[in-house]
Amino acid sequence: MTQSLVISIDAMGGDHGPSVVIPAVARALAELPDNICFLLHGDEAVLAPGMAQHPGAAGRVTIRHADKVIGMDEKPAQAMRRGKGSSMWNAVESIREGEAAAAVSAGNTGALMAISMLILRMSADLDRPALVTSIPTPKGATTFLDVGANVDCDAERLVEFAIMGEAYHRAAHGKARPSIGLLNVGAEEMKGHEEVREANRVLRAGGFEMDYRGFVEGDDITKGAVDVVVTDGFTGNVALKSMEGALRFITGELRTALTSSPAAKLGALLARGGLGKFREKLNPPPAAPLLGLNGLVLKVHGGANGRDFGQALRVAADLARSDFAAEIERNMRRLPAALAEASPEPADGAA
Repeated sequence: MTQSLVISIDAMGGDHGPSVVIPAVARALAELPDNICFLLHGDEAVLAPGMAQHPGAAGRVTIRHADKVIGMDEKPAQAMRRGKGSSMWNAVESIREGEAAAAVSAGNTGALMAISMLILRMSADLDRPALVTSIPTPKGATTFLDVGANVDCDAERLVEFAIMGEAYHRAAHGKARPSIGLLNVGAEEMKGHEEVREANRVLRAGGFEMDYRGFVEGDDITKGAVDVVVTDGFTGNVALKSMEGALRFITGELRTALTSSPAAKLGALLARGGLGKFREKLNPPPAAPLLGLNGLVLKVHGGANGRDFGQALRVAADLARSDFAAEIERNMRRLPAALAEASPEPADGAA
């Protein structure tokens, strides 16, 4: 008999809470193998009647009552102090207790990160998790990290992101040997600040057995020039928000153009199928895993609908069944020696 794999869910988090989570779980149950089960944390008085409307949930969904909910505007320090017993806290704690293989929440990002670090701790001497996302490209998707968890990053942290990003891309997108690039202001070796140049040296000389391609530029992210693009959280968040803003502008202008006249509306009607595929291609990814924890936690965007949340549950199941966490651990053990090997020799006469 195949062993069950349990996904733990903060059913009260996000802008819509159970009204999104319940149909998402029902959809995931119909699409995922029978050994995938769900543990829902939240208000049982709301969750139980909702799940009762979906007969397929019997035997595969367990509801665990939680009295408290972490607010979307709550500060991380407050969430850690008063979060115990909340739906978010309990969803993450179920990983530590061995009840679940992954936790999924659409709640407060800062609170989720703080609670996850407190409960699960970081793996392999890492300091903070990295937020990773997938950017659509003509070739499929580019894994992009960090997109906001770590504003200041030294060379060692950037190398850690490369290790985590490679393992994640292999698990999430099925490519056996993903290519990796460091985001920089130019492709030449002498460009960029010292931290990114040092990370480049370590990745080239460190013996990580990864397909490292060197520096890439901003437009390479959406070109799909490499499979994984690595940067610090400040740059990554600015780049991501810029892309999201450009996408909103383009789709808004396209909508205006296609409704500007009867002829334009007719053209839009005739092109409806193609436009639907265009919109689907540009949809933002449903979830951003927090990489580097002793456990798998996925952050779903707060305004996610049932379809988005359902996709996030499928991503959680795929990652939980993969070996990417062990891959990260193996390469992280190589990092101290790689840093030593890549360090420049002291100049003559230097102490």
